Amino acid sequence: MRAITYDQHGEAAQVLRLSEQPSPVAPAAGQVRVRVLSRPVHPGDLAGVQGFPGASQQPFATPRIPGLEGMGVVETVGEGVRDLRPGQRVAFFPVPGAWSELVTAPADLVVPVPEGVSDDTAALMLVNPLTLLMLLRAVEDAQHGQAGPVVQTAAGSSVGRLVAAAALRHDIPLVNLVRSATGAETLRQRFPTLPTISTADADWRSQVRDATGGRGAQVVLDAVGGSLTGELAGLLDDGGTLITYGQLGSGSTPLESVALTARDLTVRGVSIGRWMTRTPEERAEDVAFAADLAASAPDLFEVAARYDLADFAKAVDHARRPGKSGTVLLTSPSS
Repeated sequence: MRAITYDQHGEAAQVLRLSEQPSPVAPAAGQVRVRVLSRPVHPGDLAGVQGFPGASQQPFATPRIPGLEGMGVVETVGEGVRDLRPGQRVAFFPVPGAWSELVTAPADLVVPVPEGVSDDTAALMLVNPLTLLMLLRAVEDAQHGQAGPVVQTAAGSSVGRLVAAAALRHDIPLVNLVRSATGAETLRQRFPTLPTISTADADWRSQVRDATGGRGAQVVLDAVGGSLTGELAGLLDDGGTLITYGQLGSGSTPLESVALTARDLTVRGVSIGRWMTRTPEERAEDVAFAADLAASAPDLFEVAARYDLADFAKAVDHARRPGKSGTVLLTSPSS
């Protein structure tokens, strides 16, 4: 089978390669084998290839395959699997090795695709909606029962648009931040009742202050990080919370420069990797929410482009393109 592999951590353009790998063995009891048709290129996938702080730079004992999410068709099922059948369209997460043509996964991490949901939407059906739920819970925890203004960065991203849609549904006073005037105008057309501000404007901080009623934000949702962190902390009201869930930006901000103690600020991280710590019942409820959202609001699952596995370098480059709208998919044929 074809797969994208890497032998050590590093810049994706330098360490990723297309290779032929042995097909996975027949599924054991409680497992299914899926022929993967489409998988997203998430920022977290590329961060995992590059290696998180402290990761070893030594070559791996065996090649690794990126990706945790995708969709495809069930090929075979192991003993005891009752709710999945060969030929059925499914989505899966978190299943390591999604950037390959075949994966073997625990059946409880494989979800039937609802009738009428396209393959494109199914490939994006889990990670982003589950991230949304984790962010909404983190916001609720930070508000302590007293709702206040929320600011989000990367508001034009796939997750950012989900947050905006949820803010309208749940009456959350949200302010959107994007990097360009063009991106701001596009998002205003999509969510005309939500303030949207471009950080390219010289007075963007003042605009945020005005949009939050002059007292600052209670919560900032940040997918950018880096050198922007200090600026975002400055947008918080005293006692506010900065919730970071991505690292799209560059540079760094020393925490001692953020005046955490003097202003009683809180900084916390949210990672989709922690979703598996929820109980099976809680995870089932979250997956049901994601599947319902995919069926009822497919316009929130925008695809930027599709590339065959062999064109992974172009896909990675596109996924990192500033101003990109939607998520890049890596595809493979059905046989």
